[in-house]
Amino acid sequence: MPQPDGSVTDPNPASRDLAAVEAGLDALDAPVVRRRRAGWRRVLGAVLPPLVAVAVFLGAWQALWAAAFWPEYKLPAPLAVWEVFWGRLHTGEALGILWTSVHRAVLGFLIALVIATPLGLLVAKMRVVRAAVGPLITGLQSLPSVAWVPAAVLWFGLNDAAIYMVVLLGAVPSITNGLVAGIDQIPPILPRVGVVLGANRWQAARYVLLPAALPGYLAGLKQGWAFSWRSLMAAELIATSPQLGLGLGAFLHNGQALSDMPQVIAAVLMILLVGIGVELLAFRPVERRVLRARGLAGVL
Repeated sequence: MPQPDGSVTDPNPASRDLAAVEAGLDALDAPVVRRRRAGWRRVLGAVLPPLVAVAVFLGAWQALWAAAFWPEYKLPAPLAVWEVFWGRLHTGEALGILWTSVHRAVLGFLIALVIATPLGLLVAKMRVVRAAVGPLITGLQSLPSVAWVPAAVLWFGLNDAAIYMVVLLGAVPSITNGLVAGIDQIPPILPRVGVVLGANRWQAARYVLLPAALPGYLAGLKQGWAFSWRSLMAAELIATSPQLGLGLGAFLHNGQALSDMPQVIAAVLMILLVGIGVELLAFRPVERRVLRARGLAGVL
């Protein structure tokens, strides 16, 4: 509207304020676009920190060995441990040891996944089942897996069945509780939408519950893998037999029986490397993809 001095006023200032508020809300909802760094910078930023940490660790280890605070049989030199590892790798024995343990862990984890997923859905959606077995599953998760090794050996003998039994008892409760926690955090409106759209129980679980609970489910899978790997090492360390082959646990046990500290440390480092490798090569990419799909690309 023109004024006597020639200026023009907005006939509807309230609409302009409302538009400004809407623009601000849209800016809040919009994902933050980050400038991608050059490829070599990304690689350097991902590789350099762990390499520096490893170098610092090896330097401290070498310094402690050189200071001779402990005798050689208690703290060997890093080079002695490397010679043990390289010797097993050069002869191919290290690959056989790794294969024996890793394929058991993967197979046991997959079996646990098949068992724990429907069990988690039942516990999460049926109050009677949750009241009956929910506390038991939580108790089994807190129970050290090594406690099952003597019972599994007595039940099945010194064979692979005893090993897989211990792995399942370690992994199933963690995966189940992870899925239950993820489903409990789903907004109630999502299952209602599925019902309104005519989804049956199978379709609701497949297309609504599992996708919505994926972050918590993925956390349960990571924890389930960690428990299955730890359970496997405990079982192989205690239940040693020629029938079971030479896995990482048996390799570690042999080093302890022979008072061979370089072999003991080499076995521990191999166990650690497998855990780190599975995290970086399997779980980390899936976790990044899930978080990016939910607008949380900056978390990892």
